[in-house]
Amino acid sequence: MAWPRVRLVITADDFGYCPRRDEGIVEAFLAGAVTSASLLVNGAAAESAAELARRHQIPTGLHANLSEGRPMGPARRGASSLLSPEGFFLGKMGFREAVAAGDVALSQVREELEAQLSRFQELLGGNPTHVDGHQHVHVLPGVCQVFAEALQAHGVRFTRLPLERGIGSCTWLEAPARAFACAVAHDARAAAGPFSRRGLRTHTAGPACPGWRAALRPP
Repeated sequence: MAWPRVRLVITADDFGYCPRRDEGIVEAFLAGAVTSASLLVNGAAAESAAELARRHQIPTGLHANLSEGRPMGPARRGASSLLSPEGFFLGKMGFREAVAAGDVALSQVREELEAQLSRFQELLGGNPTHVDGHQHVHVLPGVCQVFAEALQAHGVRFTRLPLERGIGSCTWLEAPARAFACAVAHDARAAAGPFSRRGLRTHTAGPACPGWRAALRPP
């Protein structure tokens, strides 16, 4: 019995964060170490990263950001549940705590995600090959439904579930990092249903399933 043909996709996140990081991503792509990148459209180097993606024909997705820096959407113009009083996103843990407390308006999550998708289209001239979340925000309860609906509406077929087997027993990880990874994996398992129901996939065999840094796609 022949095995189905698959292609391993290894994605470099944070494209557009800064020029030095972007240089490393391009170097890794040209060396064959990574096969795609995920762009932070609100990153300091987003425009130059988009130019690098075009120049080197790097398959590029959106690294949707709700936790770091400043927003791209309507939140820039006034108070928002996504932002601190200073106008910045709430941070990796701050955003998670706000979501858990019910303090984040999911309608504002959708507005910001739509703004970042629109900015991606402006920078690269088309929809992203995939969408994932900076610091894994896309698998948080409630937030994952917003992502699933928006990605389906934009014709995006692929995302990533940050689920790694046995992470809880990795004693080489410091306790805070291990606890965070376990919490992310728990959220990712719960997010599989919403993504699957909207047709989002992370491998060739069917709807969303586990994968930390890589996904399988048709050749």
